[in-house]
Amino acid sequence: MKYMILAYASQRDYDGMAGGTTETPAWTSEELAAMTEFMSAANQELADSGELIETRGLAAPVHTRRVGNGDGAAFVTDGPYAETQEVLAGYWIVECESFDRATEIAVQLGKCPAPGHLAGRGYADVRPIVDGATELVF
Repeated sequence: MKYMILAYASQRDYDGMAGGTTETPAWTSEELAAMTEFMSAANQELADSGELIETRGLAAPVHTRRVGNGDGAAFVTDGPYAETQEVLAGYWIVECESFDRATEIAVQLGKCPAPGHLAGRGYADVRPIVDGATELVF
């Protein structure tokens, strides 16, 4: 079965990685290196086990457009979104034997190092990927 692991962050998180702002402490070069090394090793481990299908990080929310349809008229807004702080930051698609194994992978990915002020803020969703409408479960 395939699963998507969705990781979340905020514009403030991206700002910190990019050097900080008056509201957001900057990540040190050591903190960025630790995150990069951790993710590279975790992704390689998943690739070596045959479980990794794809993984990608996403650009900062400020580089996002939301497209919708309200009252019959299309609309486009630029990010970040006032309605929410957390947005999708990246994802992994894994193929493994069970939902429990996909959850274990997400737990391991959640151990990625980050600055102390971000401790306990990260989270991910784990969702099964369906191959068609007949597999949708409501």
